[in-house]
Amino acid sequence: MNFESVNIEESISDTSIARKVIKSLKNVEIKNNILKKTHHTRGKNHLTLTSKRGSVMDLCASINKEYICCAAHVLHTVSNCPYSCTYCFLQNYLNNNSLSVIADTKSIIKEVKDKINSQPWRFFRTGTWELGDSLATEPYTQQAKELITAFSRLPNVLLDLRTKSSLVDTLLKLSHNNRTVLSWSLNPQIVISKEEKKTASLQNRLNAITKAFKAGYLISLHFDPVIYYSNWETDYAHLIKQIFETVPVEKITWISIGSLRFNPEMKKKIESNYPESKITTEEMVIGNDNKMRYIKPVRIKMYKQLIKNIKKYSANEKIMIHLCMERWDMWDKIFGSHPKSTAHLDYQFAESLYNRFPILRLEKPDLKKYLQNKYS
Repeated sequence: MNFESVNIEESISDTSIARKVIKSLKNVEIKNNILKKTHHTRGKNHLTLTSKRGSVMDLCASINKEYICCAAHVLHTVSNCPYSCTYCFLQNYLNNNSLSVIADTKSIIKEVKDKINSQPWRFFRTGTWELGDSLATEPYTQQAKELITAFSRLPNVLLDLRTKSSLVDTLLKLSHNNRTVLSWSLNPQIVISKEEKKTASLQNRLNAITKAFKAGYLISLHFDPVIYYSNWETDYAHLIKQIFETVPVEKITWISIGSLRFNPEMKKKIESNYPESKITTEEMVIGNDNKMRYIKPVRIKMYKQLIKNIKKYSANEKIMIHLCMERWDMWDKIFGSHPKSTAHLDYQFAESLYNRFPILRLEKPDLKKYLQNKYS
């Protein structure tokens, strides 16, 4: 990764993250001013370390009353990504396009503690993946390393670090106390090569997963976005076979599945930024969330086929599998039933973790308390 500059706010210049970045990027120009607004692609070449401004822990932005959502929380500690996925919503979302990382970890953890202490009956899942890759800058910042260490001492929360990288080496010897799940977004290699540019190859991701579970980490998998193309059925079947030949089933906490989707106005940006990509050419419809997605028969066929293949290798282990950003009727078509609400799905996550992973030492979740909680 070649950064053109490192921009460090003066107020956090003496944090451990700032010191690590300065040491690891000593041949890169260090500045103490914040990069002005720049193009999405060029901003990836400039690393900015900032202080925490306001709240950084919130519900995933995808939550929508028209859909059944998983009620995961996100930590907005990373913004932008050095990778270049053609479908990435950040190219249509970010105002300041520099690649930024919040450097004062202590203030992040204080907010997390306040949040989880306010609902001690609830088991939170929260991660740094919504606005960027959780591990892409880890060799320089080691932010994830600091978060893992801090989360190891927290009672009712899991840290979910989601990545398309293979950058786990700095995390392997940490005392994580089973409070961190290392997560990978996965696609067939042909999709990675065409649509997930600069990310780790499939084999390198699988190698990293092997290192992670051998270091005692729990694993989650994300087939999201699933991409439709002529040979998708064969390629995704082979992908799932490769995964389950690599990862012990009992190490997998949950699996999410979702299809390609984007705001209508993003179509032109994808075609402008990545003219060689063909992902915008398939037939799509606009959903209740104003996002374009494959027509329903295509999504149903893809989801059913993926889940059939997953269950072929995990029949004796009740892995939590959920759809991402789909309505209740899609759940019924895929699973034959659906959670009653987002709150109910949140409970099902807690219940699954309680039943399958006694090592987490969780209290038995109370359905009534989850259903009484408001998710907005």
